[in-house]
Amino acid sequence: MEIKNEIINDLNLETEQGKFIDSTIGKVINNAIDIGLRYILPDLIEEEVIEVKDALIKNGLNAGIHTAVDNIVNMGKSAVGIITGNFENISQVKKAVEQGGLIDTVSQVIDFATNKAQNAGLINKTVGTIIKSGKNSILNNVSNSIEKELTNQEKNIEKLDKYSENWKEYYNIRDFEGMEKEYEKIKEKLKETIPIEETIKNARTIETLHNLIKNNGQNFDLSSEELELAKKLN
Repeated sequence: MEIKNEIINDLNLETEQGKFIDSTIGKVINNAIDIGLRYILPDLIEEEVIEVKDALIKNGLNAGIHTAVDNIVNMGKSAVGIITGNFENISQVKKAVEQGGLIDTVSQVIDFATNKAQNAGLINKTVGTIIKSGKNSILNNVSNSIEKELTNQEKNIEKLDKYSENWKEYYNIRDFEGMEKEYEKIKEKLKETIPIEETIKNARTIETLHNLIKNNGQNFDLSSEELELAKKLN
């Protein structure tokens, strides 16, 4: 029962996906804005650009980005017709980003933070005007960076599937050393991959079966319940 419960438990997938997207896409947007600011403010030294970014953060930039990402997760799901609450593949995430209005919302956030920082005297009118006039360059960088990250996520899923298949092949020939090598790859790649239901369940099944064999002294002679778990990988 403990084995089955561990596999059935999907770690509240919707929440986990939301946290991952918020953290990952939020970081991508922040980095893209950093690069964009340096590009449109070439006359400012590094410390001055950092001060401008800090001023925008203090006046709602980060909070706005967080809200923007939350909105694309919720509005984007509706736009692509997701009723389960979970993204089932990376293509759905891509469509949600495209149809959830993320770039438009980031544009509004930049305007809001710039105006507020300017009114508070944290950035001067000239810098404020440059940010607004150069905003499209920043947004293009944001859009390209997000697209690159989502493409990277697709590759991560492909690699996880490949590592999982490799693990199964080693399991079938009872090569624990080969299993261990692929298992470590799976663990590392999971840390940087959006949790997609089938991928996560498959990886967790491998994790449980792998540790059962490892804790059994690398003995592949398992109980009938444990062998039933192995069938889930076929």
